[in-house]
Order: sequence, then C-alpha cells, then structure tokens
Amino acid sequence: MVETIFATLGEQFLAGVVKAPATFYFSIDEVKRTVVLQPDGCRVEVGKPEVPADCVCKMGTEMFLQVWNHGYRPGMKDFLSGAVKSNDPQKLKLFLDAFGKGR
Repeated sequence: MVETIFATLGEQFLAGVVKAPATFYFSIDEVKRTVVLQPDGCRVEVGKPEVPADCVCKMGTEMFLQVWNHGYRPGMKDFLSGAVKSNDPQKLKLFLDAFGKGR
C-alpha cells in the first residue's frame, strides 16, 4: 500500500503549490523513498538521496496510512514518543499541501 502511494504521487501533484524545490526522504518501515518537489512536478526515487534531504521523515506504516488516507496530523505527543521523527516537521505540511492532503 505504501509503495502504491509513492508510485502514484505524480498523478496527485498540484502544480503551483510548491514555490521552491524541496527534497524529502521518507523511511516508512522497510519502504525508503526520496521525493523531489518542484513548482511544476515531482519525482520519486527509491532509496536515500545522494545529498542530504531538506526534510527527513521516519514513521511506521500504520501512522503513514493514517496521515495519508485519513487526515491524521501527528501532534507533539507523536514526535516526543518517537512515533514520528523528522528534522523539519513544518516542512511536512508543504509535502501534504503539494498533494492536496493539507488541512
């Protein structure tokens, strides 16, 4: 399921939401993907980026599916408990907005 979401990101991308390039690295259990957002599109690559990503996000599959499919937004408790780890939680909102998932 997680692989399918990453495979279809290009179809869901909303052009014009992203104003400057941004690179995201996701570690969702065994699924590792790099997503590069540009103002006019996105690119998904398997594995870690060659250069450090602007935003790194690690979480379990269930949490990712709750966020993506059900609109759950991790709170302070999720970050403090380690259920969600990120070097830039605010940038994750940009990622969701780029695919019409922001709220």
